[in-house]
Amino acid sequence: MRALVPLLVLGAVQCGTPPVPTEHHGQSDREQTEQGIGHTDSVSHLRADVVQVLPHDPSAFTQGLELHRGTLYEGTGKRGQSVLRAVDPNSGRVLREVRLPDQLFGEGITVVGDRVWQLTWKSGLAILRNRTNLAEITRVRYEGEGWGLCHDGERLIMSDGSARLTFRDPETFTPTGEVTVRLGGDPAAELNELECAAGSVWANVWKSERILRIDPASGRVTAVVDASGLLRPEQRARAGVLNGIAAVEGTDEFLLTGKNWPHLYRVRFVPA
Repeated sequence: MRALVPLLVLGAVQCGTPPVPTEHHGQSDREQTEQGIGHTDSVSHLRADVVQVLPHDPSAFTQGLELHRGTLYEGTGKRGQSVLRAVDPNSGRVLREVRLPDQLFGEGITVVGDRVWQLTWKSGLAILRNRTNLAEITRVRYEGEGWGLCHDGERLIMSDGSARLTFRDPETFTPTGEVTVRLGGDPAAELNELECAAGSVWANVWKSERILRIDPASGRVTAVVDASGLLRPEQRARAGVLNGIAAVEGTDEFLLTGKNWPHLYRVRFVPA
């Protein structure tokens, strides 16, 4: 397996293995119906081919993940435990960390230049932070729930647990449009953590081990990734759902993890 060091800045995580909480996201434990995912012939079918296994803090209830200039930014959830941290992806060492007020449940994050946007689940607050020290700059209110967030270079793209993606101004967080995501003609609901990469939006599907590649212009799902089997059975029993996807800059690879997972997985998406 190729070392991550040449591509990423070096820098780490405390590891204890706490019991996995029964609360997986904060959302109700409704079952994922799969909406025909993996059974639609009009889209590409991919799988996650592991290139490298990296450390991840198993106490992290991962809600947002993004790699920027060699530093991994991770937002975690749960009231009283939500943080935003900057991490060295090679060692897992936490470089910087800020905690949200106890009443806020952290959700998706994304880097925009020298700043970071951070969502909250049901509080209707987006927090803008300084990327260098993670200090809060301002808060902006929005309607509905906050789940995933990414930046495509021009606009923010946000999920709220439905089949809708909302486009927002990266400076003001004002909504500028939206699109309904469809797989085989049907709405693809429960879109969770997002990553913008190479003109597509990659979306974790809540309570599944599948990731959708979405054309943001049309909302059409263009590929379905089967990311199952990354954890060993004994790890799976103690871990939460897959939730965390970060593009590795300058490559066609991604980092994947989940809530309370003991590892990050550097992967390529290859034909299934």
